[in-house]
Amino acid sequence: MLPDTICKTVRQHSRGKVPPEDMEKLQEIAEAYRKVKNYVYQRYGGIKSLAKIYPGYTVQNEMTDSGLRTQLGLPSVYFYLAIFDALGDIKAQWSQVKNSMLKSIRENEGFMPEDRHYLRFVMRAGSLFEAVLCNSRRELPKEMQGQYKALCTGVDRKRLDRYLCRQVRRKLRRLHTEKSGGFAIAERAYRYADHGIYISTMEKRRRVFVPLTDENTYKKQLYIKLFPEKSSIEIDIPVEARVRRNKEFEAVIGLSVGMWQLFTSDTGRIYGEQFGCLRQELETFISRGNRAYAKEKRNNPGRQKYKAGKDRLEAGLHTYINQEINRMLQAEKPRTVYIPRFPQSSPKGAKGKVNYSVTLWQKGYVRKRLRQKCLEKGIELAEVFGNNISRECSRCGSMGAYEKDTFRCSACGYEDDKKRNAAINVKRRGQSGQCIGREFMPYGSK
Repeated sequence: MLPDTICKTVRQHSRGKVPPEDMEKLQEIAEAYRKVKNYVYQRYGGIKSLAKIYPGYTVQNEMTDSGLRTQLGLPSVYFYLAIFDALGDIKAQWSQVKNSMLKSIRENEGFMPEDRHYLRFVMRAGSLFEAVLCNSRRELPKEMQGQYKALCTGVDRKRLDRYLCRQVRRKLRRLHTEKSGGFAIAERAYRYADHGIYISTMEKRRRVFVPLTDENTYKKQLYIKLFPEKSSIEIDIPVEARVRRNKEFEAVIGLSVGMWQLFTSDTGRIYGEQFGCLRQELETFISRGNRAYAKEKRNNPGRQKYKAGKDRLEAGLHTYINQEINRMLQAEKPRTVYIPRFPQSSPKGAKGKVNYSVTLWQKGYVRKRLRQKCLEKGIELAEVFGNNISRECSRCGSMGAYEKDTFRCSACGYEDDKKRNAAINVKRRGQSGQCIGREFMPYGSK
């Protein structure tokens, strides 16, 4: 079932310029916050600490005894948030490592089905996975011991265990950050009043007052982002919002997604016709900027002007994407949206120019915003398999060909715009159950 509420981030901004002495105090917190995170990364980001990071209270107690908080002079309200912020990053990295390993196991042609079954079992049994990596005693619940013994029969356990260890060593990296651009803050460390916010500093009983552009107040954990070069701050607030379902939204649509025209629906409507031009403008700006920087690199040229120009073009592109997604949803009024799975970058070294274009396509941002807006409106979003979706004839199912923007089927003579033909195929595959997953993001997918 679709959720009744969603979590979204709202933002508040400082009004006017933050005085240098106040910005310096906030930066002092951010720098100490960064040092705590790096300490946690260094001490608990390795293999031997895997058992300690879930749920993380062991780390919290050891960090309390470490004396680091006293050494930095960081109030506890920031210190413990920095610890769990770092632990969140470590857990996320372990999830990425495991997903990458599962993919390697799936694609390794040297493994028999029994080998793959054993490796997957070990990775999903947390204590067993830790024991293999740390070469320690393997203890399993009674209900799992029989299954484990059966899996060990007929496989070279030592070889497979060594494979797991090699993969972890290859994929796991020790986290570190040089950025001190912000910090999380708990409710007891701030107070809204006087059309602004009072933020606790590292000095006892001293707070910094920052006027805000709105008078909204919140009682939850916030994240303070610092922009010293602009003398401003941004406050990110996670809030629960009700899903706004519209009874008029009853259509089922298929969308093809392009690098020049953002969306084409199965009805033939086109959304985001300027998308390709805006994307190409950004791509050209980045290419020229990188070439100019490489040419003058020895003279240590600044990148501030380049970064400002890139941010401006990217912000304009993002605004356009959001506008066109809103326009598409309002025009189509969908209850369910089917899209093809977005293409992945090729392996290293292969099709470098294509990979570069796909990277600058903003596919991640497009997908993220489409998912979020569908969720906000209670619209179901589902991916379908995209293999040969542009070459398949939407009338007879035969494989046709397309030239420029026109699709032609030699079997039945059908002719149509290639994007519309693909969108019809997307809708048909979705309705016939050829879905990769039905998503109600940003929470996750099935």
